[in-house]
Amino acid sequence: MGKKFAEYSKFDLSEINKEVLKKWDENQVFAKSMTEREGCPSFVFFEGPPSANGMPGIHHVMARSIKDIFCRYKTMKGFQVKRKAGWDTHGLPVELGVEKALGITKEDIGKTISVAEYNAACRKDVMKFTKEWEDLTRKMGYWVDMTDPYITYDNRYIETLWWLLKQLYKKGLLYKGYTIQPYSPAAGTGLSSHELNQPGCYRDVKDTTMVAQFKMKHPKPEMAEWGTPYFLAWTTTPWTLPSNTALCVGPKIDYVAVQTYNGYSGEKMTVVLAKALLYTHFNKKAEGIALEDYKPGDKLIPFKIVGEYKGPDLVGMEYEQLIPWVKPIDVAEDGSWTPSDKGFRVISGDYVTTEDGTGIVHIAPTFGADDAFVARAAGIPSLFMINKKGETRPMVDLTGKFFLIDELDEDFVKACVNVDLYKDYQASG
Repeated sequence: MGKKFAEYSKFDLSEINKEVLKKWDENQVFAKSMTEREGCPSFVFFEGPPSANGMPGIHHVMARSIKDIFCRYKTMKGFQVKRKAGWDTHGLPVELGVEKALGITKEDIGKTISVAEYNAACRKDVMKFTKEWEDLTRKMGYWVDMTDPYITYDNRYIETLWWLLKQLYKKGLLYKGYTIQPYSPAAGTGLSSHELNQPGCYRDVKDTTMVAQFKMKHPKPEMAEWGTPYFLAWTTTPWTLPSNTALCVGPKIDYVAVQTYNGYSGEKMTVVLAKALLYTHFNKKAEGIALEDYKPGDKLIPFKIVGEYKGPDLVGMEYEQLIPWVKPIDVAEDGSWTPSDKGFRVISGDYVTTEDGTGIVHIAPTFGADDAFVARAAGIPSLFMINKKGETRPMVDLTGKFFLIDELDEDFVKACVNVDLYKDYQASG
């Protein structure tokens, strides 16, 4: 019969935890779990490093418990499991914390404070809660070697990463491409997904939304019988409309073509939008009014459904560029570029919904991660600027202002920029 487990008269988890930790310490259980496995198959664990510039929380306990399970399992399977702790010493929270403490901004570095002084302050600040982390590690029974941690600001670590990247490059496993990177103009740096999830980063705000009319090039017959045919597309980021290169519909969404009038200009038009959102944009009370009875200024604008479609029925349809300041370009691997004629058509995307808007989403691949993904899959080009250094840039700079024409490559301006239309808006934003 196997050894019996200890029985407890009262279930005091705190006391049980202390007793177990004491036995582990007295018998050096963690150390023995490795020395007794000398010569056995190796399983090495490098902890995804926490940042010691902040206090540990319950979420760290939960994550570390999961990590610990795998290492203990491997130990039980006969492996020698070496576990190396680490400290993440990079990232925006460290920089912002130091700048706040010193009362400086990025612009002050190298002026009122030297780079060396700033780096020294960051190195000190990033490790200020080390003792609290070590205490938590012991109390929760998390087995990891904290005597010789890897530290991300250490040159040994940095050089190791560069060496690994070199090996990947030699094997042809690295490629150059474009991704959507959140950017902080105040901090002067890109942001990681972790930084975007920091407390206080997201908050509910009221913002401007817009429904834009995109004029069709080759409408279906029923769309061309009454006035000008348009796609109605909704956006929460109207500032990206000059960079539009596609419209996206949902593959399972029902759409309708509606004959009506523009409530602002009185223009006859036929618009396409999601059927489920019809009464969001049209007053149901006007449904029975004849189109011919409408007079400019009437509160009730009549409308008539003349066609119904599924999303795939609209895919491939073309439209005129909404704001024709700049033509999109195709960029080759060697950095060369040519004006593109592949844009300004309807594509499909699973993420399109009918919860808001029109069921048709404006696509600006230079600014949205979802936009970039569906556009790339459909062969839609992004709208880039080419500066005098030959670098591709979004239409706005890192402060949100449109580029000056003088900052752009001359050949690019000649081939892709409508100077007459764009010149009045340069440097605005």
